[in-house]
Amino acid sequence: MRSLYETTVINTGGRQGAVYSKDNIFYLDVAKPQALGGEATTATNPEQLFAAGYSACFNSALELVLERDKVEVEKSEVQATIALVGDKENGGVKLAAKLVVEIVGLDDDKKWEYVDKAHQYCPYSKAVKDSIDVEIAVL
Repeated sequence: MRSLYETTVINTGGRQGAVYSKDNIFYLDVAKPQALGGEATTATNPEQLFAAGYSACFNSALELVLERDKVEVEKSEVQATIALVGDKENGGVKLAAKLVVEIVGLDDDKKWEYVDKAHQYCPYSKAVKDSIDVEIAVL
């Protein structure tokens, strides 16, 4: 399959290191969150990076399906919460996601219709389908 876009990010040091692109346009320090035994820091962590990507991708998918159907709204916003939760299967941890979607300027039934369409379209939603729990709330 032909790639429409691709990017490569490299990590050194795991949760106590850095992530960067080969061209160094993207560079972030990575640190273990305090909740996992890390120290207070302004460095990011993998869950924050995933939440940022998922919220941006889902909101883009939402805007696309609204635009495709010529539906105008005042504003849309997607808040993604990514959690590490216990994995009963092997005693480790796994990811869970919660999306809170706000659409201003649309009635409640239509909001759910377009959130469902966005969830079917969003590449991140497709990637995690059947692999992590995703809860969606609509405001």
